[in-house]
Amino acid sequence: MRSFEEIFAISADRHGGAQAVEAKLQRPDPDVVNLAEDRWLSLMTRCVFQAGFSWKVIETKWPGFEAAFDQFDVAKNAFMDEEKLDALLRDSQIVRNGAKIQTVRDNAVFLMELRQEGGAAKVFTDWPTSDFVGLLEMLKKRGSRLGGNSGQMVMRFAGRDGFILSKDVTGRLIAEGVIDKPATSKTALRQVQAAFNSWQEQSGRSLMEISRVLALSCG
Repeated sequence: MRSFEEIFAISADRHGGAQAVEAKLQRPDPDVVNLAEDRWLSLMTRCVFQAGFSWKVIETKWPGFEAAFDQFDVAKNAFMDEEKLDALLRDSQIVRNGAKIQTVRDNAVFLMELRQEGGAAKVFTDWPTSDFVGLLEMLKKRGSRLGGNSGQMVMRFAGRDGFILSKDVTGRLIAEGVIDKPATSKTALRQVQAAFNSWQEQSGRSLMEISRVLALSCG
């Protein structure tokens, strides 16, 4: 496995130098600790609906989503009744996918459960970065359709430190011998986490920055 410095050099060679790479890096948002509960539900819903669908369409319709789901008020959505669900299935403001609409209620319930643990922002931001895959596993188990890239994207859009196992990041991980195919098993994800932890120890950078550098080394 190459050092982070070596991988950064590959990225710099591909993208016009170190300064050009630095300009492309995203860093964690310290304000994520204050992100309101309704915004977590909004982000979860956006990522669920974007999965396998045109992001542009979802972006265009998003004001309609906010209106249809009461600005993602967690209590209102957690107690959504069948009449409301039926109305949403006829609402042209949103993408009328029944299974995905149901996740809004399910994830609102999940967020209400997290209140007993200090609230979503506290749970998500206090989770050790060195065990980011553990956080992803929790989202997969307790949330609705928050496994795979959806959970990763929720954390990224929120500004919480973490990585995205995109095609390019996966390509670099395979090239470094960390994994031999896209990481889906717990064992493979632990191997990915160990590699990121090693690069983080070497560089002092966030998982976000490391993830982006890995992507730029391939794409």
